[in-house]
Amino acid sequence: MNSTFRALLIDRDDDKKQSAQVTDLSADQLPEGDVTVRVAASTLNYKDALAITGASPIVRQFPMVPGIDLAGTVEESSNSAFAPGDRVVLNGWGVGERHWGGLAEYARVSGDWLIPLETAFTFEQAMSIGTAGYTSMLCIMALERNGVTPDDGEVLVTGAAGGVGSIAVAILAKLGYQVAAVTGRPEEADYLTGLGASRILPRADFTEPGRPLAKEQWAGAVDVVGGQVLANVCAGTKYRGTVAACGLAGGMDFPATVAPFILRGVTLAGVDSVMCPVEDRREAWRRLAQDLDSAVLQPVTTSATLDDCARLADELIAGRVRGRIVVPIGE
Repeated sequence: MNSTFRALLIDRDDDKKQSAQVTDLSADQLPEGDVTVRVAASTLNYKDALAITGASPIVRQFPMVPGIDLAGTVEESSNSAFAPGDRVVLNGWGVGERHWGGLAEYARVSGDWLIPLETAFTFEQAMSIGTAGYTSMLCIMALERNGVTPDDGEVLVTGAAGGVGSIAVAILAKLGYQVAAVTGRPEEADYLTGLGASRILPRADFTEPGRPLAKEQWAGAVDVVGGQVLANVCAGTKYRGTVAACGLAGGMDFPATVAPFILRGVTLAGVDSVMCPVEDRREAWRRLAQDLDSAVLQPVTTSATLDDCARLADELIAGRVRGRIVVPIGE
């Protein structure tokens, strides 16, 4: 590998003032790991934006290279599962939080965190999917495990214009589900309809305290918001329906009652993508290759450079970004 490489580096001074800028690093600064990956593409996720802006204490140690996703080619490996030239993808595992991540030309990681990239995807397509799309598929797999089928009725997706929501809407529609998309951005209605949503619901319908049990409407739901929104989603879920919860954009609190769970048998299925077992990761990516139309990725994706990331992090936090941001870095 090259003796130096470019990376977005987050650092903090003695006064705990945080900064993020693109800089040149040397190869010997890379952290420990048994596989070195030449990064072809990464992404800018909501968690990355929190880390870059310092809006939440995502970064556990400084300096830190953010980027919870990466796709690229193995450059060096002492791990028997991977050899130079292998195409790989990484999502989560604390990368970009406790261990240097993908917003750099090179990453050194544990081979246990990598999985082979499905041949159906280019590097940039894989990052257009990224943790957001992979999490969407984990949520859909959770609905399926709990018996939610297209014949059972409508499936609700909150935060539908974001990264997780956009991919969830597209996959659910392709699988034959009727999808109700919730968004706080009415201007995105045509975009969501184009992804396959059958109707658009305003976020304001879910943000105020509601009844412990509301009218039964949804056979299942994918929720990225948490807080009051999640409580209202559960209250309106049909008998023996399932809500897959994977995010907290609206807060960590859950101001609900047990009524949906003990009177309607609703299942609240927690979905974690960060420490998810490798077998489930492989299955999620296999299903993405099978069930996600790659043509959907273009309208949900914008591209950015490493130099754009600090500025775009503010836009992401403010909720002004649609879909996914891919950061092509090199081949």
